[in-house]
Amino acid sequence: MPNLYPAFERQEVVVHSPRHVRTFADLADDEVAAVAQAWEARMAAEPGYVHACINEGPAAGSSLAHSHSQLVPLAEPPPEVAREMGRSLELVDSLVVAEQGGLRAAVQPAGRLPYEMAIAGEPFALEAALFLLREVIARLRAVEGAVPWNAWLHARHLEVVPRLNVLAGIELGAGIYVNTVAPEDAAAALREAAGPTGARRV
Repeated sequence: MPNLYPAFERQEVVVHSPRHVRTFADLADDEVAAVAQAWEARMAAEPGYVHACINEGPAAGSSLAHSHSQLVPLAEPPPEVAREMGRSLELVDSLVVAEQGGLRAAVQPAGRLPYEMAIAGEPFALEAALFLLREVIARLRAVEGAVPWNAWLHARHLEVVPRLNVLAGIELGAGIYVNTVAPEDAAAALREAAGPTGARRV
């Protein structure tokens, strides 16, 4: 549906569930699959680039408690995506948190904020990536509680940025990020946490 308060000329909202679900971690399998189908259908219908993102929690920019995502059609890939084109994202084996559907989620070795992760793999399939996103968000909530987070789809991967720290003058002005949780510690904590089904990673 159209965003009631768009920041761009066109901006759409994908409602993730008819149930009042507050977090992506609580979506049912068919609801996650439906989100993937909605994103893919809208991307296929647009001639340019569609930026897909999820903002969960007020500190992450969400004004609604109900789980949803945003789709922003753009004439061309935005600068962050353009910078990544032609480069493959490599995940560090020791920082892998969970695996599913041939994809892996791993804590970033130089994350801007604690628990920053990427979900990638070959071949990249959006539905599998969103199922893995549900898994890591459930694990994150088990470790840190109901923290705000952002996720967005780039060409062949998902980026996940929990908003545990406030970005201040050093981060915003100098581009130097102070991450208070070592990536090894973050990965270990998420590996030990239970996912949405209560299963633990082997």
